[in-house]
Amino acid sequence: MNPRAVFLMTLAVTTALALTACGSEDTATPAKGGDKKTPSTAPTSSAPASDGRPAIELPSDLSYTFDWPKTGDKEKDAVLADSEQSIKAVDQAIVNQNALDEAYLYYYEGEAAAETQKFVQNYVDHKAGITGSYRFYAPEVNVDKDGTASLSYCEDQGKAYVKYLETGKIKKTEVTAKSYVIYHASLKRDEAKGAWMIQKIVSESGSAKCQP
Repeated sequence: MNPRAVFLMTLAVTTALALTACGSEDTATPAKGGDKKTPSTAPTSSAPASDGRPAIELPSDLSYTFDWPKTGDKEKDAVLADSEQSIKAVDQAIVNQNALDEAYLYYYEGEAAAETQKFVQNYVDHKAGITGSYRFYAPEVNVDKDGTASLSYCEDQGKAYVKYLETGKIKKTEVTAKSYVIYHASLKRDEAKGAWMIQKIVSESGSAKCQP
């Protein structure tokens, strides 16, 4: 089963990014894999703070590929850039074992923030983290004049895993159709921050559109 949990319902972006434990259908267990609050490996995946956005620092056993080419449209490209950082920000919270990590709270608000807090806390409670490689691709973004946007994209979770921090055990399973997930997210621009905020998302594992 895919390491990032997917509830087939409208949830916060982050919740949709991961609630089903790798190799397990038990939603009481964490979904992906990672590292301890103080990672033993040097952080290599990072984004410096810019324009008020928080810096994001992740350990070297996590890697990301965003096959999200620029559209040439300023607002669409901003949606893609902020969405990329929001994904990494949630993973940083898991790595830090902090359900109130400031980085993800910058990008999520309301229902999304509340659901993300529960999602990260699930990892903390199970002393679990994330490890491996994540790939995101096939984005489709639309921006409306009212300051809202929609974004759909695929995720390949075939090389992403749950890591239990006390034992160091990594839970790996074979790649199946369910390793490919499609997300449909709604966002809203925060004019004060100049950033696109995550509102809600609908996700589906095994999407035919995302199959290789």
